Formats: sequence, C-alpha cells, structure tokens
Amino acid sequence: MPGTFEPLPGGGAAVALDDVEISIIRSLAVQLLELIGPGPAEDASDDPLAELFADGPSEPPADPVLKRLFPDAYSDPEQPASPRDAEERRAYSAEFRRYTENDLRAGKRDNALAVIRSLDALSSASAGEGGAVLKLSVEESQRWLSALNDLRLAIGSRLEITDEEDTDLLYRLPDDDPRKPMVMAYLWLGGLQETLVGTLMP
Repeated sequence: MPGTFEPLPGGGAAVALDDVEISIIRSLAVQLLELIGPGPAEDASDDPLAELFADGPSEPPADPVLKRLFPDAYSDPEQPASPRDAEERRAYSAEFRRYTENDLRAGKRDNALAVIRSLDALSSASAGEGGAVLKLSVEESQRWLSALNDLRLAIGSRLEITDEEDTDLLYRLPDDDPRKPMVMAYLWLGGLQETLVGTLMP
C-alpha cells in the first residue's frame, strides 16, 4: 500500500505514509491555509448572522495561485469577446464572486484543516515508529480529495502548468533544476489523488 490509497471494507480509504511524507503533506496544507487566509472578522455586535451575510471580494485575487483556486465564473479565454461582452462578463463575475468566494474559501480552509488534523492524529499515534497507515472515512476521503486537488492546483500554478504538454516537460527536468522538488511533489500528489478517486468509485 505504500504511496497509494486503497479502499477499506465498508467504505473509506487507507494509505501508508512515512514520516517524511506526512511532513510534506502537512507543510503544504499549512502553506495553503496561510495563502487562503483567515475567514471574515467577526462583527463587533457578535451577531451570529453577520458572517453569513458578509459580502466577499468582487475583484479577482492578485496572487496567481489564488486566481487559479478562485477563478472568475464568467471568463472564457477561449472565446474572444467584444469590449461590451467582456465588461458584462467582468460585472457578472464580480457579482458572483461577492456572494460565493467567502464560502469557497471556508470550504477550502476546512478541507486543509481536516488533512492537517488527521496527519497530526496519525503522528501522535505512531510516535517513533517512522510512519503509519492513515485510515479515512468516506467523508474524510472526500475532504482529502478536495484538498489534494487544491494543493496540485497551487503547485501547478507556481510551476506555470497550463496543459498536458507542460506536465510532460516536467518529467524531463534535470535533477539540478530548482523546480525539481516541487515537480516531484506535484507528481506524487497526483498519484495519491488518482488512487483516492479510485477508492471512491462505486
């Protein structure tokens, strides 16, 4: 089972991880949390509905990774638009972002936190053993799947991967290329993601 998720009887998934692998995934999840940022500040009146009705941002993020994680809803780079159509798309995207981005960020934060907590529990349970088998319920598997996808999108954005051809080039990078560790993480997470998808298939 090393390096690949396998289905558990009755649902869920399991994967054997060593201490280095646990450390890498945890570190990446923490970096993702820091990039996404905290949730909206609580209202001074402590109104429990304040956060629910708080508007999100209307402009796309400046950071290219966040742009990839939170893309414009109505942009289509493959369809050229007239200036008027482009302006309409920007307006629709801004409105959509205002009402959805806070929830999307909260979901991505929750998924990354779920990964961190399950790895911390695994590390505590296997202290000094050099690794352990991570066992996830179906719900935890889905959270992990979403978080792995976000991590790959983030790394892929940093590596400027836009299509399959870019991915093929990664395999041919020389070992002394400074991007090599990030490439290895990207490919490894892709393998984990693929096998986790397989465990969730009916």
